[in-house]
Amino acid sequence: MAPKSDSAEAIVLNFVNEQNRPLNSQNVADCLQKFNLKKTAVQKALDALADSGKISFKEYGKQKIYLARQDQFKIPNSEELTQMKESNSTLQQNLHEQKKAISQVEEEIRTLQSNLTLQQMREKEARLRKEVKELVDKLEILREGVTLVKPEDRKAIEHIYSEKLSQWRRRKRMFKDLWDTITENSPKDLKEFKEELGIEYDEDVGVNLQSFTDMLPQTRKRPRGRL
Repeated sequence: MAPKSDSAEAIVLNFVNEQNRPLNSQNVADCLQKFNLKKTAVQKALDALADSGKISFKEYGKQKIYLARQDQFKIPNSEELTQMKESNSTLQQNLHEQKKAISQVEEEIRTLQSNLTLQQMREKEARLRKEVKELVDKLEILREGVTLVKPEDRKAIEHIYSEKLSQWRRRKRMFKDLWDTITENSPKDLKEFKEELGIEYDEDVGVNLQSFTDMLPQTRKRPRGRL
């Protein structure tokens, strides 16, 4: 008598036949957890199926290995095997073409997703038009020769800038005089002594006083070579 379709024996028998490979009770129990079958129930079902001759088994020491009965399966002849191989080859080719088609569709989807929507394009256009208008307005002001900085403001800024440069020169000169006095008879290597004290020259940090002086209008520049 065949086991009921929803019984443990029926579930185990169906699984063993589908797998058609050597299995132990742990293999079967692990795979049938979704049916809420515990290992003891699986073991009992396997033993019952083996005793009734519905499945085969072999004992290896204390372990039993179960296998579907092979006489229930139709063994294909050479012609049928050839047809199966050809069918499998055709299916593999179809699968490859389907995967290629899927990849192309996914690429098209990614391309479409990366494009702006109509609303986003309209917003970007409005933003760019606004920026262009602002730049055109600035250009028109420059073309009309409108002074963007008042002469008195520019003069005040130049005066402050010139004073800062003068302070820079004085401090360079003061340091140079003091350094020459300190190191005049010093036996130490001046470079090592400078590093020991943590002193940095303008050149050490990529700064040049003359380059800042050149930014002044010609009438306010000091002659080159003077501190």
